[in-house]
Amino acid sequence: MSARQNPTDALASSVVLVTGVMAAGKSTVAQALAERLPRAAHVRGDVFRRWMVSGREELTPDASPEAEAQLRLRYRLAAAAADGYAAAGWTAVVQDVVLGEDLVHYVGLVRTRPLYVVVLAPGQEAVARREAGRGKKGYGAWSVAELDRSLREETPRLGLWLDTSAQTPEETVDAVLRRLAEARVTTPGPV
Repeated sequence: MSARQNPTDALASSVVLVTGVMAAGKSTVAQALAERLPRAAHVRGDVFRRWMVSGREELTPDASPEAEAQLRLRYRLAAAAADGYAAAGWTAVVQDVVLGEDLVHYVGLVRTRPLYVVVLAPGQEAVARREAGRGKKGYGAWSVAELDRSLREETPRLGLWLDTSAQTPEETVDAVLRRLAEARVTTPGPV
């Protein structure tokens, strides 16, 4: 990208995945990023889980095969929605918890290129503080430490990783736009 080019121009007809542990700030950052772009949709991955009215199995540390199948379905549906928006000229900003090898698989599900991956990686103390201060509670069966370990030890280093512990959402969006080239994923993952 040239020094004069607006970083938001690179995001036209693309997909941006914002991921991290629960309470990392994904929803807030994804919404703020989408609001900064001229034509963007905020695709909330968890919506596809909530649309499962009966028969839904929650994902727990000892998840059943059915719960894992439902997670994969949620990922496929969110990726397809993102691809649909991008094909119509929109920037699809997707936010979801995609950790471990699921991140590689998710990259393979998204057909749109360019694809950008932004991993919000605040420290455990910041996540615990954010979780305590929000209305919804994500940590039931999981602990902050368990998910943080999964993020840091099991998740491949794809895209742009940001320690957002001391950042406001606006500062995080500024960092994403400033460092957009680092977030670009050029190779497809296995589907």
